[in-house]
Amino acid sequence: MSKIVVSLLGMVVLFLPTAVVAYPPAVGIAGKSRSCTECHASNGPWKDKARTIIDILDAKTRRSLRQPDGRFMISVERGKTRKVITVIGRRAGDKRSAPTRNAWLYVDPKRIETASLSKFAPGWGVNLPMSCRVVGDKVPEYPGAAVTAAGMIVRPDDAAQDAELELQVMLTTGKSAKGDPDKWLRANYFVRKLVLKVIDP
Repeated sequence: MSKIVVSLLGMVVLFLPTAVVAYPPAVGIAGKSRSCTECHASNGPWKDKARTIIDILDAKTRRSLRQPDGRFMISVERGKTRKVITVIGRRAGDKRSAPTRNAWLYVDPKRIETASLSKFAPGWGVNLPMSCRVVGDKVPEYPGAAVTAAGMIVRPDDAAQDAELELQVMLTTGKSAKGDPDKWLRANYFVRKLVLKVIDP
């Protein structure tokens, strides 16, 4: 169990245990796990790609940022910001029961083994690179779908370079039993590639 200690300066210090079993923070942040599947089985009923939604939309135009090769691309002028929306879930008319919550993480695989707390691309500012959200958001581009949708703002700073990230996704239902995270949890794991591109003015 984690321990919280209040120092003489009034600062709260959190001491994490040596082994952390959680998602998405355990992937490269609270531990050196390279994917969610090191703690959770991909054992759910949503393995088919036809009805699975994993998309990144431009917040202004509402257009998908998926490229012809299947990767997503976010291009941003250096020093400016761009907001995108991560949409995850299942299409309308799915005969299977919908997932109840989705977890996702944008991570640079090259940074998992580093000491840096941020596992996003170096030089890029980001406000929400990971989340776990209950299904039920409404997205006009996917009418009737069972999805989560959340905004993310990225900004390339002076040191930012083009980079390729992984978007690691888990569609889940149920809940983990203490000490046995796969006992009641059902999930399916997916990975998509994201290219970050800097535009120099």
